[in-house]
Amino acid sequence: MSATATIVLIIVILLVLAAVVVAVRAGRRRKLQQTFGPEYDRVVADTGNRTEAERELLERTKRHAQLELTPLSAESRAKYTAAWEEVQIRFVDSPKEAVSTADELVTRLITERGYPTADYDERLANLSVEHATTLEHYRAAHEISERSKNDEAGTEDLRQALVHYRALFADLLGEDPVPGGTTAVPAPRTTAERSVTETTTEKPTGEPAGKPAPETDATSR
Repeated sequence: MSATATIVLIIVILLVLAAVVVAVRAGRRRKLQQTFGPEYDRVVADTGNRTEAERELLERTKRHAQLELTPLSAESRAKYTAAWEEVQIRFVDSPKEAVSTADELVTRLITERGYPTADYDERLANLSVEHATTLEHYRAAHEISERSKNDEAGTEDLRQALVHYRALFADLLGEDPVPGGTTAVPAPRTTAERSVTETTTEKPTGEPAGKPAPETDATSR
């Protein structure tokens, strides 16, 4: 084989190898994008480097594979569904307390599924592998919950927080915790509405309303 032919062959081999490398990277990128969805773009934006971002996402996948995740039993799903219904009912009278309870309930569910919950950022990273589509909901809900602790969240913020929490809650639960699949969260009652309810439910004192007056003795006329 002539020197020219040898050089051409080497160039062809290098081009083939380069094409293989590009194809492998493209396939890995597509897989990461499919797995992480919007989380892929978020990590790329946070790191400012696509290669570094993909390395981080691959590390998340490896750590996630080492977790011992367990599905919920039918009994556990029923328990969490009932607990969530209580949270939404409580929201009507106590929005702030309901959101705080929702945060605790979601954390408890995450723990029962087998995810570590000690560190918030680590929790997000682990959840992103299988629950990337609802992770932004969790971030938004958690941010509002933290502001609520300092009385910096309004009523509408708290309502949105509950909607966000429920998105991840349903994803982890495997079903919508609200019967009928409605996405609406009941609006909290105003102070005036609560006052009216408390007044109408108080036990009456003295003579009950509607009691007939004593009959008048005809002989006394």
